[in-house]
Amino acid sequence: MITSRLQAQALDAADPLRTLRDQFHLPEGVLYLDGNSLGVLPKATAARVQQVVQQEWGQGLIRSWNSAGWIDLPQRVGNKIALLVGAGPGELVVADSTSVNLFKALSAALSISRADAQPDRRVILSERSNFPTDLYIAQALAAERGYALQLADTDELPGLLMGPLKQRCALLMLTHVNYRTGRMHDMAALSRAAHDAGALAVWDLAHSAGAVPVDLHRDGADFAVGCGYKYLNGGPGAPAFVWAHPRHASRFWQPLAGWMGHDAPFEFTPEYRPAPGINRFLCGTPALLSMAALECGVDTVLAALPMGGMGALRQKSLALTRLFAGLVQAQGHGLRLVSPEDDAQRGSQVCFAHDGIAYPVMQALIARGVIGDFRAPDVMRFGFTPLTLGYTDVWDAAEHLRQVLVGEEWRQDRFMQRQAVT
Repeated sequence: MITSRLQAQALDAADPLRTLRDQFHLPEGVLYLDGNSLGVLPKATAARVQQVVQQEWGQGLIRSWNSAGWIDLPQRVGNKIALLVGAGPGELVVADSTSVNLFKALSAALSISRADAQPDRRVILSERSNFPTDLYIAQALAAERGYALQLADTDELPGLLMGPLKQRCALLMLTHVNYRTGRMHDMAALSRAAHDAGALAVWDLAHSAGAVPVDLHRDGADFAVGCGYKYLNGGPGAPAFVWAHPRHASRFWQPLAGWMGHDAPFEFTPEYRPAPGINRFLCGTPALLSMAALECGVDTVLAALPMGGMGALRQKSLALTRLFAGLVQAQGHGLRLVSPEDDAQRGSQVCFAHDGIAYPVMQALIARGVIGDFRAPDVMRFGFTPLTLGYTDVWDAAEHLRQVLVGEEWRQDRFMQRQAVT
C-alpha cells in the first residue's frame, strides 16, 4: 500500500502509460472519476467534427457519402472496436443505441433458439441487479413473444442453468461488469454454462469495452452489445455497437429491417433482403457527426496497443482501483465497499455504500472538483480510466473524501437537493 503522496508521484513518473493522458482535454482542478459514465473529451474530437461539418458536409455535401467514406463508417469504426473485444474484422458494426441493439440481439437470439427446434425454451434468464434498461428491453420482448424473464442473484445463475432451467432457458442475458458494484462476471464460465444448458449467451459490454480485456470468441459469447460514450470516449449519446458470432450472423432477420441493413440498399427494391453477416444489424442512416466523434474516442484506446494494449491498461486499472479501495477503507467513516476485493472479479470502478448520506457526500465531492456519481439507493461510484488517471489523482481523491467526511461538509443543505441526473 502506498503510504504517501510522494510515493504516488513516483509511480506516476515511472508509469509507461502516462503519455496517453496527453490525448485528452482535462479541466484544471478536476479529478474525474466518472469515465464509467461519460468518457473524457479527446483533443482530436473537436477538430474532427469541425472537419466533417465544414469540409465534408459544408463543401462536399452529399458527395461525401462516397468521397469521404461516410457510408463505411459503421463498419470502419466497428472494426476498430472489434480489436478491443476479441472480435474479428467484419463481425461488429456501430449503430443506434445500446438499448436498441440489445433489442435486436435478443430478438435474433430468440429466433435462432426457435429455429433450432427448441419451442419449449421460453425463459430469458438475467441477474436481478442487471442494468435496468436491459431488463426493461428483455421484459418488453418477453411479453411480446410469449416468454418469461426470470431474474436471479448472481451466485444463483449457474445452479439455475444446470438445474430447474436446463430444459427451459432460451437465453442468458448479462452485463459483463455490473454498473452498480463493478463486479465482473466470468464470461467464459457463464457462456459455457448457458451452452451446456442448451441456451445462448448475450452480453452487454457497456462497462467493459475499453476498460477490461474482453475476448468474445475465446469466452464463447453468442451476441454482444455495448455503448460508445463510456470508456470508448465517444461523447454524450455516442452510437453503440453490436456483434454476432459468425455462426449466427446470417441466420436471422433482426426486427428493425431498415434500408441500411439491406443487401443492396441503393437498389431500392420493395422487398427486404438482409445483408450478409453483421451488416444486417444496421437499420437507418448512421449519425455521422456522432460516429466521427466516436472514432476519435476509440482511437485514444487503440493508442495503448503498442504499449501493451488492454492487458497493460488492465494492470494499471487494477492498481488504481486497489489503491483507492485500500485508502478509503483505511479511513473508516462507515463506508462499505460493495465492489469485489478480488482483482479477477472487479471491473474498472470502485463503489462504496453508506445508508442515507451517499448522495450528499458525492455532491460535496463534486463541489470540490472530485467527480464521481451516485446510484440509488446508497452507492457512490468511482470510475478509473487508466488512460487519464494516475496514482496521485487517486491519492488526492481519497484525501478529498476523507475531508468531506471528517468535516461533515455533506450536511450542507445544497448537497441534499436531488438533481434530475445523479
